[in-house]
Amino acid sequence: MSDVVVAGGGLIGLSVAWRSAQRGLSVTVVDEAPGAGASFAAAGMLAPVTEAAYGEEALLRLCLESLRRFPGFAAEVERASGVDVGLRTAGTVVAGFDADDMRALDALHAFQQELGLDVERLTPRQARRREPSLTQRLRGALHVAGDHSVDGRALHAGLLVAAEAVGVRLVRSRVETVRVDGGRATGLRLVGGEEVAADAVVLALGARSASLPGVPPLPVRPVKGQILRLGGAAGLLQGTVRALVRGRQVYLVPYATDGLVVGATVEDRGFDTAVTAGGVHDLLRDAIEVVPGITELELVETLARWRPGSPDNAPVLGPSGLPGLVLATGHYRNGVLLTPVTGDAIAGLLVSGELSELSAPFTIDRFRR
Repeated sequence: MSDVVVAGGGLIGLSVAWRSAQRGLSVTVVDEAPGAGASFAAAGMLAPVTEAAYGEEALLRLCLESLRRFPGFAAEVERASGVDVGLRTAGTVVAGFDADDMRALDALHAFQQELGLDVERLTPRQARRREPSLTQRLRGALHVAGDHSVDGRALHAGLLVAAEAVGVRLVRSRVETVRVDGGRATGLRLVGGEEVAADAVVLALGARSASLPGVPPLPVRPVKGQILRLGGAAGLLQGTVRALVRGRQVYLVPYATDGLVVGATVEDRGFDTAVTAGGVHDLLRDAIEVVPGITELELVETLARWRPGSPDNAPVLGPSGLPGLVLATGHYRNGVLLTPVTGDAIAGLLVSGELSELSAPFTIDRFRR
């Protein structure tokens, strides 16, 4: 019997497991294919400032704190695992192409300034000085020096090694249901009938969290995203480029030595697995508008995964209403970014029984109210 069993071995589940084991708890993680979900597709943007939106100020504070922790978190994972997680600190350029795009950038910049965020307005020439591969047809841009990126797949590989090194047990099987005895979650039942008993269960199944039998009603849904990976991009971009192309959003994120992620569609289509011709066409069309040199790159991978969306785009953390069941899901666009702060918050809750003040606004109670 473990102190904790974590349903889900993506970035969030592994960070919770690792931090919990570091605090002296015995931990088991159950996942039939760890890191094959949203973690596998993630572009790895660490972008609280460029993601800032009206009405999401509490989420922004959580994201900024997690970003503050990220360099130390990444370095610790690298020391524990020997895996280079690919943290890039060249910042993010946000570009616009027509008058409507520039009005949207003006509004975003005004909001960022209102919040006291560090953002620089760039002329087209200044933007191309930072990223020479940008098209000469852009109308203007913003530069956010503090919005970085990490290689999500490398981070997952490192976390898996680090977690197992401190005693986390990995069970490669599919969770069938949360085991409930006497009105309390007491473990997981796996496909095939095996049971993993634990004093506490952490639900970190991303978009599939709400569909697991035994879980109380949970407002988490799948939001499909199609994403592309290109090869041969060495030296093309130094940092992340995000753009509004006649109202459409696209991002380009370099990774490893010569990789480039282009993403991503946003589709409320349930667990649809299709990579569509239209989705690939739209992403490549807009990416080429932003960085024309992309036409020379190799298309090496197309895939679709599901972000765990919530009604307010923020994570669902902490007690579930079912004693013994703890929630760590609903991270939507910020799963990679929120990995450090979520791991700390949930591990702290498991040890002390208290959720950190920073994470307290994100319990499921906010929807019940």
